[in-house]
Amino acid sequence: MCGIFAYLNYNVPRTRKDIFQTLITGLERLEYRGYDSAGVAVDSNNHEEKERHLKLIKKKGKVKALDEELYKNGGMDLEAEFKTHFGIAHTRWATHGVPNAVNSHPQRSDKNNEFAVIHNGIITNYKDLKKFLELKGYEFESETDTEVIPKLIKYVYDKRESEDISFSTLVERVIQQLEGAFALVFKSTHYPGEAVATRRGSPLLIGIRSKYKLSTEHVPILYRTCNNIDILNNCKSRQSRRDSSTCLYPVGNEKSVEYFFASDASAIIEHTNKVIYIEDDDVASVAEGKLCIHRIKRSAGDDASRVIQTLQMELQQIMKGNFSAFMQKEIFEQPESVYNTMRGRVNFENNTVLVGGLKDHMKEFKRCRRLIMIGCGTSYHAAIATRQVLEELTELPVMVELASDFLDRNTPVFRDDVCFFISQSGETADSLMALRYCKERGALTCGVTNTVGSSISRETDCGVHINAGPEIGVASTKAYTSQFIALVLFGLMMSEDRISLQKRRQEIISGLKSLPEMIKEVLSLDEKINDLAHELYKQRSLLVMGRGYNYATCLEGALKIKEITYMHSEGILAGELKHGPLALIDKQMPVIMIIMKDPCFTKCQNALQQVTARQGRPIILCSKEDHESTKLAYKTIELPQTVDCLQGILSVVPLQLLSFHLAVLRGFDVDFPRNLAKSVTVE
Repeated sequence: MCGIFAYLNYNVPRTRKDIFQTLITGLERLEYRGYDSAGVAVDSNNHEEKERHLKLIKKKGKVKALDEELYKNGGMDLEAEFKTHFGIAHTRWATHGVPNAVNSHPQRSDKNNEFAVIHNGIITNYKDLKKFLELKGYEFESETDTEVIPKLIKYVYDKRESEDISFSTLVERVIQQLEGAFALVFKSTHYPGEAVATRRGSPLLIGIRSKYKLSTEHVPILYRTCNNIDILNNCKSRQSRRDSSTCLYPVGNEKSVEYFFASDASAIIEHTNKVIYIEDDDVASVAEGKLCIHRIKRSAGDDASRVIQTLQMELQQIMKGNFSAFMQKEIFEQPESVYNTMRGRVNFENNTVLVGGLKDHMKEFKRCRRLIMIGCGTSYHAAIATRQVLEELTELPVMVELASDFLDRNTPVFRDDVCFFISQSGETADSLMALRYCKERGALTCGVTNTVGSSISRETDCGVHINAGPEIGVASTKAYTSQFIALVLFGLMMSEDRISLQKRRQEIISGLKSLPEMIKEVLSLDEKINDLAHELYKQRSLLVMGRGYNYATCLEGALKIKEITYMHSEGILAGELKHGPLALIDKQMPVIMIIMKDPCFTKCQNALQQVTARQGRPIILCSKEDHESTKLAYKTIELPQTVDCLQGILSVVPLQLLSFHLAVLRGFDVDFPRNLAKSVTVE
């Protein structure tokens, strides 16, 4: 949800203007995550000077408004050069407290700005901490849960036992008191040119750029011998000395390096493709250009190091190109994205499917008694869309669960279950908690994500990277169709040795082969769909109706319309029409019906008759050969026909395009709908 970006240059001269531009550009790359205010913290003077001061600049609204505010600020020389400097920046999505400058991040420890922090997540015990700090005389100025963190670190600093306590040790002591989810980056006037970052349940990664060779490709994890401490009860701790030889640093005559801290790789890729993904309870610190990662305690199964990984994405992948919005670009990228999901996994010559991330666990998959598909929003719809074909191909019961409801019910999970966790970002808070719930009960866990290095991809036993490419628009489009295909590929792997299903498998694989060209054919209807949007954009409500394989398409199409047009829209199972929804039908109510040549065709025709008998004027998505439906339609959108279980991939594209055009005509920001965020990392 919120966006974190920070930049540290060590022995790399940068002007204040350069630093501002780097921070602002980083925030702009994170705008798609959703936010309502933004802020930065920088040094107001060079850290080599005796007196150090930290400047906070925060603004409600868009990053552009913050950018303008930075250059308005008097007293700061934009051409002043810093050989070493650390700046932090943040976009906030309001949880505690209304959007305004005071509630924006960075949050500070006191009026002298001794410590500043940027935070993604929610601190669930902030009320207890706030009460404790208020009793100690600390005054709070914001309504946020975050403000307890910088005030707590100042309290620990003021009560320290020795003068040489390290910045990372302070942070370690503070995070032991925090409950909830967080990604944190700290800056302090007491530790100029130093950075400390940590996370628990929210994503965080560090990019590294240096013209010199780095001292290591694996940063060892250092463990401190440290008692558990409780600040509230005034307990003290012992700390071991750090071995600086195990840190990462550039090897060269004049060591110079730049570090980029971010909640998303899209903010880093234009600077470097070398990154380290921070794990839960890691504390990463940079001092004198050296990066060290350490933890207070070791847990079973902990890795001994963090690997420097190479990002595969390109900068142009996160730029709009010739499109007016990221969402539009991503809709039109679907012929390539669905091909990339299949690339290297489907052999169309011999009709075989092999998904590398799943192959080592196929025996466990085939021994399981039940599949549980867990997701939120669009990812949940991808599970519904593939439930029927997975039941057919695996011959197993398939449960589809909303992650939040799954947790509320204390759902029984057993060791012979296989649980799929579907998430574009791989960081969805409810899905992550459901994952940990299922792991505790011994189930095999499988992730289906679009983000390498995400929490779900790391914590599951196995998984599929859908390879859809970066998705910036808040309303998910290409990730949905790629998730759909990834789950179908799993079903095809499961049925490979079942003789009775070979004809069906070949039919589906042939359908997969022709999908990219068929999607291009659907995209060629864009102008016709735009004309339809001109008829509908003033409406207040819209119904989307279908059944069978296309029921999930109705849900997903209605969700897209809700998300970015703010129209009321509802996905309706056509079989339930007589059980309530029929009361809504009249000549004023727009109804979109999906009627394809599949096993539910006759039943959908019955629903169409019921709608037209009540003077409804249905807009029908149908196949080109369907002459029966077109006779009763007010308008038709004719689609190419593919195998029934893949038709939902083609029928969802017109609804994605329709939602886009409706939003444009209604004058709304397509990529950044109000109140919503791309990655929902809090409950």
